[in-house]
Amino acid sequence: MFETILPRLEAARRAARTMAAAPAGLRSQALMAIAQGLRNASSNLLAANADDVARATASAMDPAFVDRLTLTPERILEMAAAIDEIAAAPDPVGRIESEQIRPNGLRVARMRIPLGVVGVIYESRPNVTSDAAALAIRSGNAVVLRGGSDARESNRAIGLVIEQAIIATGLPPASVTLLTEEGREQMRQLLTASELVDVIIPRGGEGLIRFVREHSRVPVISHYKGVCHVYVDAHADLQIARRVAVSAKVSRVSACNSAETLLVHQAVAPTILPLLAADFLEQGVRLHVCPRTRELLGPHELITDATDADWAAEYLSMDLAVRVVDSIDEAIHHIATWGSDHTEAIISDSFTAVQRFTTEVQSSCVVVNASTRFADGGQLGLGAEIGISTSRMHAYGPMGAEGLTTLRFVVTGNGQIR
Repeated sequence: MFETILPRLEAARRAARTMAAAPAGLRSQALMAIAQGLRNASSNLLAANADDVARATASAMDPAFVDRLTLTPERILEMAAAIDEIAAAPDPVGRIESEQIRPNGLRVARMRIPLGVVGVIYESRPNVTSDAAALAIRSGNAVVLRGGSDARESNRAIGLVIEQAIIATGLPPASVTLLTEEGREQMRQLLTASELVDVIIPRGGEGLIRFVREHSRVPVISHYKGVCHVYVDAHADLQIARRVAVSAKVSRVSACNSAETLLVHQAVAPTILPLLAADFLEQGVRLHVCPRTRELLGPHELITDATDADWAAEYLSMDLAVRVVDSIDEAIHHIATWGSDHTEAIISDSFTAVQRFTTEVQSSCVVVNASTRFADGGQLGLGAEIGISTSRMHAYGPMGAEGLTTLRFVVTGNGQIR
């Protein structure tokens, strides 16, 4: 019979109260200890990760999945550096965001406070374990981490580093709770503990996200798939367009912020598309193209005709959908129809086009003359991210420590009554 996790969630709830009142300096000390612990334990982390990677490879998991799972010495140093950046960032807890004096003399302020107990359910990426723990500590929350069985050994090794640092610092051990048992019963218990858990953040494939949303009684901040677009406008700098579009696709295809669809204005398509196609094909990218693109490029073994499924696809592989559009209006309409509210980029020197794109495209991150790959907490100055919210409630886009807080009213008077 499966053991209940309710006692561990109750301990996390108690820890959340302690964390909310813990001094910022003490929480910073814990973060610095975790970062140093990761560096010191690099060889242990790599050995644990090798077991996970070997199992994934033996199970014939796709290359993008294995890439997300894999740790390297460089990636471990990046994990530690992200935590150092989080530790050095301003503490959001207790910060007054606004203040006003009402006509009756009441002082009305808005103060940032932690959300409470944050549940994070994720797949494959071991760095989520350290990122999520660090952001929860910085924001004064307790966090319950439920990683996938595919990264079980890696998560356990990282969790041990975090536990040792927290205990050494004097913060409650239950402030970071790692659930490592396999099966979905544990996940179901987490999703239904509405009196003990304040929010659930799922990170993983579309199947996991849908399971969480369908079964959770706890509010969910979700990140669906990343169908990210690069739009090359009629007024684009074509050298920038080539550099950005190719890098956005190939720099790391397993990332959710990699480009999946390229839209090209008809005015520049005859000039830029053959050049871009040559760049992509040289890299081994398979192009799924509209009829107008096909006319410009001709036959090639890596070029196939696109279907509606391609416009909605999050490939996470060396595949790219390509479409010629008549206008910026058509580009914006295509994104609204097929996009996932993740990240879109425009390449243009036209102020009017950029203004229209950044105003009318409603995705969580809009990039001008740069790669979609910058939609990342670390790249945007957050240190790391606990997820990229494609929901518009509470937080939208990459979520750092501030995204794990909310605002409450603090009202100060001198005897006023109604």
